[in-house]
Amino acid sequence: MVRRGLELALSRHGHGVRTADTGEEGLRAYRDHAPDLVVLDVMLPGVGGFEVCRRIRAEGGTPVIVLTALGDDFDVVGGLEAGADDYVVKPVQPTVLDARIRAVLRRSAGDGEGVRVHAGLRIDTAALAVTVDGEPVPLTPTELRLLLTLSRSPGRVFDRQRLLEEVWEHDYLGDSRLVDNCVQRLRAKIESSPAAPRYVQTVRGFGYRFGPV
Repeated sequence: MVRRGLELALSRHGHGVRTADTGEEGLRAYRDHAPDLVVLDVMLPGVGGFEVCRRIRAEGGTPVIVLTALGDDFDVVGGLEAGADDYVVKPVQPTVLDARIRAVLRRSAGDGEGVRVHAGLRIDTAALAVTVDGEPVPLTPTELRLLLTLSRSPGRVFDRQRLLEEVWEHDYLGDSRLVDNCVQRLRAKIESSPAAPRYVQTVRGFGYRFGPV
């Protein structure tokens, strides 16, 4: 009932929607239809939502928004650690979900500035391509948007709330775990030593900055 209601509501908002009842069906639909974005309930029969998210993330950079139970931090943390780009708490307001979907899809857009090169890291903002020491690095739209935002102002310290506003378009006091989990995933892809990052650096007590400065 809830799934059908969201399908109808999102269709009215202009989205093309395909649905699945189980994790297995969802993975088949993902592979058959190559969607622009996946909305994923973590409470799926069969293959669970976390595992579905991990498999999607292992196969490509398609954005994933997870639906989590109200007040259930386990769902939130599990979804983010599995690689989700954002989360929405159930019961879901279709207008809120539509806004989150559009915000995530906007992260796929380049900023048209050209190419940025920083000590082996090359960011082509028009082609939305990233390489490290000449090797291509596949990033999700959210990871890419985070990197674009930080690298636009090397040396500037961004607090987590500012990054939530600029990357996730959350204009309220949002969940900083979105930022921290995305930083961890980004570092794992672009840093030779994620524990001692060259590019995405932590400023303890404040937030993150892009180096070298």
